Amino acid sequence: MTGKQRGWRVLIVAAVLTAVASAGLAETPAQAPKPAQIDRNGVLILIRSSLLALDQANKTGNYTVLRDIGAPGFQSNSAARLGEIFVKLRNDNLDLSGVAVIDPQLGLLPQIEANGLMHMAGFFPSVPTQVNFDLSFAPVNGQWRLFGISVSIGQSGPAAPEPPQPAAAPPVAQKQPPAKPAPAAAKLAPAPGKPADGQSPK
Repeated sequence: MTGKQRGWRVLIVAAVLTAVASAGLAETPAQAPKPAQIDRNGVLILIRSSLLALDQANKTGNYTVLRDIGAPGFQSNSAARLGEIFVKLRNDNLDLSGVAVIDPQLGLLPQIEANGLMHMAGFFPSVPTQVNFDLSFAPVNGQWRLFGISVSIGQSGPAAPEPPQPAAAPPVAQKQPPAKPAPAAAKLAPAPGKPADGQSPK
């Protein structure tokens, strides 16, 4: 994956299905999303197949396969139109192949929205950048097909903290000059029976 940190976001949502869903929501009360009944392997297959199809399309400039794996609403975009939408990603030479071996971290578990779409979001951690994704899938003949895709690049993990400011050095104690030895006694008293200096014995 590219070592440069870039910020971009691409989102494709079929206008036809969105308009139909919006009309339906206007007539019925909004329903809260509910957890999708799909296992972990099914989630991984949907995420990886979608992002790898986008990766291959960006590398080859051919968006036919990406278009063909999508739901009918997604296919309302021609391959040429998809090429125009993803031109920024293609020019940045973003490599998404790492999603094939790295496990995604889901921030939004798969849930069924009021319009019937399955929505999920998360990221693939990597160094020095991470791949963030936001995907929507529509049910088609008993299978989930790509309906909307959003991809962005962000920093992986928390930023390194700034180095702490050096602490002020403690004050250095002034060295005291060495104490002078006490002056010795000028003379010691002579021992009894011994003459003092400069005196003759008696």
